[in-house]
Amino acid sequence: MPVLPFDIPGLPFLSSAGGGEEGAAFATALFSLFILFLAAKIGEEVFRRINQPGVIGELLGGFIVGPFALGLADVTVTAEVFAELGVVILLFTVGLEVRLDDLLKVGPMAIAVGTIGFILPILAGIGIGLAIGEDILPAALVGLALAATSIGITSRVLAEMGVLDRAFSRVILGAAIVDDILALLAIGVLSGLAEGDLGPETLLTLVAGLLFVGIGLALAPLGRRIPRKYFVWPKFADTPVVPVFIIMFAGALLAQFVGLAAIIGAFVVGLFIAETPVREEVEHGFRPLLGIFAPFFFAVTGANIDMSALLQLDLLIIVLVLAVMGVLTKLIGGIVGSWRLGKWNSVVVGLGMSPRGGMLLA
Repeated sequence: MPVLPFDIPGLPFLSSAGGGEEGAAFATALFSLFILFLAAKIGEEVFRRINQPGVIGELLGGFIVGPFALGLADVTVTAEVFAELGVVILLFTVGLEVRLDDLLKVGPMAIAVGTIGFILPILAGIGIGLAIGEDILPAALVGLALAATSIGITSRVLAEMGVLDRAFSRVILGAAIVDDILALLAIGVLSGLAEGDLGPETLLTLVAGLLFVGIGLALAPLGRRIPRKYFVWPKFADTPVVPVFIIMFAGALLAQFVGLAAIIGAFVVGLFIAETPVREEVEHGFRPLLGIFAPFFFAVTGANIDMSALLQLDLLIIVLVLAVMGVLTKLIGGIVGSWRLGKWNSVVVGLGMSPRGGMLLA
């Protein structure tokens, strides 16, 4: 529990709300949510006023109030759920702003960037792991950690910059999907090796992931044929936002079920809704949801950062080496895979694939 400036169980409102241990747990969770959200918004405000991406302020705000700094907020299960929902909504709205035809145009380039930018970090991680005396399996896990891209952070920055319609942004988003599918396969292989049972389930999971993305992309153009009236047909739907929210949830759950990250499912659903006549209504309706829930993802990410481990010199050196190699290998993958976009655009692609913090390895 966080270190609070007052005794939570003694707050007067708890007695009227039931009190006891359940009331105290609820108050603690609610207090943590409040502090995380407030810190994220204050951080965003400060960084936007100095013309920097607000996401940096949200991450920093979460770290400052988190358990490894001031200790005002704890990363409760409730906070984790809010964070997961926030990044699902974020990737759905990103999908709304990316047209499928434009994404498919950069498909081969995205596959090249995703593949090269996945293999190189794994090789670098294995090399570093073996160099510090780890066995091959732990070393491979180090490489996998370097290879996993946090598309949530990158997409938020691209959205704030208003460049989601640019070719390099579409390459980054497409490459992130490729990265996620390859990570799915790698996790299955490494898990099988660790357990001594590398069965056909790994291949089936990979096929299921590929089918999910492929079918989702194939069905997206059908959205153009769906009239608006079908989205508001339910009596509970005054606007298309609520039915679309349900569809987004279903896509995220299905992606999770087949082994992909839920955010990939939300992104694919976003691509589908972007082809429908309700795109602008949904985008307008989701804007406040994005502003409320997305900050929780970045605040929780920041709150989970433990800087104390870096006080050990030998560990600090290893972390710095891994960080440099992680960025360098992703940068090389971006430049080699998207060189046709031009020198600087390919550099942007490589840097856009560099953020870590993805949930796939959790």
